[in-house]
Amino acid sequence: MQNPTEVHHLRSGGTSVVVATGDRLPRILHWGDDLGDLDAAELEVIVHSSLPAIGDSAVTYPQPVPVLAQLAEGWLGRPGLVGDSSGRRWATRFQTSAAEVQDTDDGVALRLDAVDPECALALRIEIEVLRASGLVRQRAQLRNDGTDRFRVDGIELALPVPAEADELLDLTGRWSLERVPQRQPFNVGEWARSSRGGKPGLEHTLLLAAGTRGFGFRSGRVWATHLAWSGNQSLTAERTSADTRRLAVREELASGEVELERGDEYMTPWQYGSWGDGLDDLSARFHRHLRASPAYPSTPRPVVLNTWEAVYFQQDLETLMALAVAGAAIGTERFVVDDGWFLGRRDDTSSLGDWEVDPDVWPTGLEPLVARVREVGMDFGLWFEPEMVNLDSRLAREHPEWVFDAGHGPGLPSRHQHVLDLGHPEAYDYLLDRMSTLIGELDIDYVKWDHNRYLLDAGHGPEGRPGIREQTLAAYRLMSELAARHPGLEIESCASGGGRIDLGVLEHSQRVWPSDCNDPHERLEIQRWTGLVVPPELQGTHIGAQESHTTHRVHPLSYRAEKAIWGHMGVEVNLLTADEGTKAELASWIAFHKENRQLLHTGTSVHADTGNDAVRLEGVVATDRKDALFAFSLTERPRTWPVGRLTLPGLDDAVPYRVTTVFPGDVPPGPQPPWLADGAVLSGRTLRLVGLEMPSLDPDRSVLFSVHAV
Repeated sequence: MQNPTEVHHLRSGGTSVVVATGDRLPRILHWGDDLGDLDAAELEVIVHSSLPAIGDSAVTYPQPVPVLAQLAEGWLGRPGLVGDSSGRRWATRFQTSAAEVQDTDDGVALRLDAVDPECALALRIEIEVLRASGLVRQRAQLRNDGTDRFRVDGIELALPVPAEADELLDLTGRWSLERVPQRQPFNVGEWARSSRGGKPGLEHTLLLAAGTRGFGFRSGRVWATHLAWSGNQSLTAERTSADTRRLAVREELASGEVELERGDEYMTPWQYGSWGDGLDDLSARFHRHLRASPAYPSTPRPVVLNTWEAVYFQQDLETLMALAVAGAAIGTERFVVDDGWFLGRRDDTSSLGDWEVDPDVWPTGLEPLVARVREVGMDFGLWFEPEMVNLDSRLAREHPEWVFDAGHGPGLPSRHQHVLDLGHPEAYDYLLDRMSTLIGELDIDYVKWDHNRYLLDAGHGPEGRPGIREQTLAAYRLMSELAARHPGLEIESCASGGGRIDLGVLEHSQRVWPSDCNDPHERLEIQRWTGLVVPPELQGTHIGAQESHTTHRVHPLSYRAEKAIWGHMGVEVNLLTADEGTKAELASWIAFHKENRQLLHTGTSVHADTGNDAVRLEGVVATDRKDALFAFSLTERPRTWPVGRLTLPGLDDAVPYRVTTVFPGDVPPGPQPPWLADGAVLSGRTLRLVGLEMPSLDPDRSVLFSVHAV
């Protein structure tokens, strides 16, 4: 594309995107910093510097990154479209037929249509810059205009990154240890992170970032991509031998999962791109996007009392009524009955799918409990795992054809579970009816929606064709239908903890559960890295038992509570066995959270780059930058001592602030910096550049700093 016929400058939300279009598919020449009002001459310079004269060999010269790469245009990297009609129509060469820039309710968008007459395929590409956040997003829609069926094996979209982006960051993990960061050089070749279990997964990277070497939360240039999809997917960083660098995404499709008859269409999920000076700047765009979403909750996040770690499956009316009363007394505002309330459910080996209140456990139904919960001033939530089924259930015995089967039976169990195929209209209707009936009868405010088993041989019966994509779409549809039938209903996305967290499911839910681990040592990191995309108020953060049920570490209540106040706070301590001192301390932490909830749930998340792996200093700064709350923590014993001065990021340079400590519990023993006793007044600039000497702490202990403009 040496002589593009058009160049489009999309500006919104503080972001610029420059796109070259012409006969070939669009190339993004710049995305990131707002370039201001560019005249035609400036755009021409950008085009000529980005689209070099390549003579007769496009293959061996650097190429600007195509949004959707094609082999016919000389691209030897990862292909943009993989598909065919029985071995034909596999090498596409789309040509643009129309391109139009439109102002939308969300920002500004380029909509481009292209056709390949020889392959009888039509393509639409949409590139948007969002006003509320400055995020860039793009997607593609493919239509088959031919008479033969066209099988789509994948459509991959890409965003370019500049040569200064020479280091990659992604995330990995496992059950109860999600969101573990890992870094590596941006080498020539491909680095791909894929999820193939029917959901993003516990090991999911959440995003893939490329930046200047050593970039941190407050330093370095960084670009990142995310796929808004709750099913199989791949995120890839690719660097060619000509030093073209890009971040690409695709939905991973099973063989034969998308086959287009004449006139049929396939739409990709949205690829999102964010950028910034450091990870805080980048993540703030995702946070603004979610806070502007139609699905974003309209009321303050109520403090939750969840029954799981308190009683597990040992439920009865008297116990849970007493737990609700005890919770209300310490200030909790939402009571959630977790797993164990439905027909025959005594442990995790049976009954998933039988969504009826168990008359043996609840002879008068759940209504008396709900009435008591509301009487003491709380709203009511209930746990479901709609997409899963135990083979030992009435549902599986009556409808074995509703269980996924690729031809070898229902496959391996996981946690004694299999997957209910929502591609069967009858199975979908059954779930919708049972859930909607219970939500309506009990006036349920909140559904904790779990998803524990991966989709393995997810064959849709009776023919056994892949049903993974349809399962994700059906889950979205089910969430949307329940929300439409029951206005005000809130949904939490849980999947063995943080296994289904993405912008796709967050279009239908108001909360995610980052991890089944309530150990504050682990939660500090899990919440920090989940926060790259998800703002604090959409993350469930609970106070667990003194001895963690997952790691068996022992922590004081002060540290457990401090790590829980930063998100959508909850309690899983068994209040029926807790002593009065514990309950009083819980009440004080809940009260503190409520006093600061507006700040915590609307402010900007900030993280200091401490240069010490054992030290964490992070917080939330109000949007007007008049107030802030920071937590200083040690995750282990530092190799050097004392920690010394740390700087407080995110404040207004020109404003003087008073910094005081809010010690969780007793003042840490030992010698402490003199300023701790009475506080300190310093300008935002001094706090940013010089900082304050930190107190002496033991590992897994913290101090809160309250910051107010004076």
